[in-house]
Amino acid sequence: MAATIATAKAALERVVLDPAYHDLLAVAKGARNGAVYGAKVRFPHALVMVFLFRPGTLQQKLSLVLRATQTHARNLARFAFIYKLTCYLLKHYGATPGKEGRYDAFAAGLLGGYAVFGGRSKKSGKISSVNQQIVVYVFARVVLALARLAVKPEGGTGLPFVSREQVSARISYYAWPVFAAASWAAVMHLFRYHPDDLQPSLRSSMTYIYQQSDHWDSLRNFIWHNK
Repeated sequence: MAATIATAKAALERVVLDPAYHDLLAVAKGARNGAVYGAKVRFPHALVMVFLFRPGTLQQKLSLVLRATQTHARNLARFAFIYKLTCYLLKHYGATPGKEGRYDAFAAGLLGGYAVFGGRSKKSGKISSVNQQIVVYVFARVVLALARLAVKPEGGTGLPFVSREQVSARISYYAWPVFAAASWAAVMHLFRYHPDDLQPSLRSSMTYIYQQSDHWDSLRNFIWHNK
């Protein structure tokens, strides 16, 4: 029995290490890593947010945590699988077989983003709050990266909007404080006058900080917890 297991393990290892199968196996491992990363990131976040800000029994809260973790892990795994498989197909069966195209990553990301994050729940008809958080997180990073590219001097790797290095450095120096101030100004205005349009977990945490801090009826709930 032990010899059979050892033989099977050796045969499997030969397949895994064979360069001929590398690209296809990378698709499978991408899905695996997406699931692991999604679970590791979402579980502690959901645990804190649900137990701090969501009402309900212990069982209901644990169910919400596990559901959010499962959704995040599953969707990152699905996206990684679609993205890497599409890149593989474009590389091997595209215009120049065996060579990655300049826009392969963009096309694969477009397909994966639409297939995984572009849909609505079949039960509620709404966009998943987990998917909203993931997409908004990615979008914010894209905007910041494009902002950096926009002020890189012409002739470098950036977009051709700025030609002088001194001008680029000055814009970069002042851009972040302006961006930070404008972002907080906008979110506080929205929270004050249009709270229902903010993402639920953001709205819950802001309600705790900025609204519930206005109310107490004893020293105990002034210091320790809200009423």
